[in-house]
Amino acid sequence: MKKNKMNSKKTEDSVIDKEQVDVENSPEKKSEASNAETEKTEEQEDFKEKFIRLYSEYENYRKRTAKEKIDILSNASEKVITDLLPILDDFERAISNNDKIEDIEAVKEGFGLIHNKLYKTLTSKGLKPMDSKKKDFDLDLHEAITKIPAPKKSLKGKVVDVVEKGYLINDKVIRFAKVVVGE
Repeated sequence: MKKNKMNSKKTEDSVIDKEQVDVENSPEKKSEASNAETEKTEEQEDFKEKFIRLYSEYENYRKRTAKEKIDILSNASEKVITDLLPILDDFERAISNNDKIEDIEAVKEGFGLIHNKLYKTLTSKGLKPMDSKKKDFDLDLHEAITKIPAPKKSLKGKVVDVVEKGYLINDKVIRFAKVVVGE
């Protein structure tokens, strides 16, 4: 009797399994599955197309900005050079006039005027000279040429002499001041 119950149970299970297989293999189920697959592939193709468009737009942007950057860098000095040309003209006139002038004071005055014009032009572009003498030695601003015994105790670790002046443009060091440090 136990065997009959087990056999009948197995038969019921196999009938249920066959029904499930039949339902899964039914034309309705198959068309739903194929529709879902078609939708997935269409969606994937859509995403792929969007990705390709986005990638090509990014590449175009990158190339365009690189070109603009090169143009900006190549033309950045144009304005400064244009502003320096009148000073170059002044130097050429001073050199040609120096042959004819015998008054040394006039020559000195001419070079002083040219220097002032050059200095004003450069400071209008953001150039600032460093004031380093008797200041604390700072590696971010100064380059020590040598150390000497400090003439006064108050000058220990400070800049005693400036060999070459340092310059900043918009608070960025473009040339370190070459200095002598008291020890």
